[in-house]
Amino acid sequence: MGKREVGELTILDFIVSIMIAEFAAMAVQEQSLIQGMVPILILACIQIGLAYVSLKSNRLRDVLDGEPTMIIQNGKIDEEAMRTQRYNFDDLLQHLRTQGISNFTDVEYAVLEPSGDLSVIKKERGDDPNDIVYPLPMIIDGDIQHDHLQQIGLDAGKLMDKLQARGYTNVKSIALCVSKKNGALIVDEKDER
Repeated sequence: MGKREVGELTILDFIVSIMIAEFAAMAVQEQSLIQGMVPILILACIQIGLAYVSLKSNRLRDVLDGEPTMIIQNGKIDEEAMRTQRYNFDDLLQHLRTQGISNFTDVEYAVLEPSGDLSVIKKERGDDPNDIVYPLPMIIDGDIQHDHLQQIGLDAGKLMDKLQARGYTNVKSIALCVSKKNGALIVDEKDER
């Protein structure tokens, strides 16, 4: 589970926590302490194993934790994405107000995170609008995020051409890659191990 507050727990972490508490309550009533502790240890091992595997696998992480969803893109609210996430305008406006934004037109991008938080990138006033960074990464931990590329209007072939022009031949060597609105890439290489 790591160092997270209760509100930040994934649904799996929350369920495992409740089950461990239930098994612990049953263990108190058991005659043998070992019989009561075995289910707790098995459940803890399963949880630790799933957490480890989800660190290594983007697909499993997406299944267990969910994916971020773009709610506002280029200053326009995506109502279909809101419906899909069962996220209403009251929720959107409340999250914007808590971040000090009174008007949704001041927002360039808003991303609904798997934790339920809303990450907001405001429109820049007076700055070069091409310096704005798209909030959804194109490469995470060496894996191309095809759905994010589609939202940006880019395909994997064009991305690879841009990366090769900058000297990157293997996507697996890239930890994180994001794009500015003008198409410039920001690349963070994986640490050597």
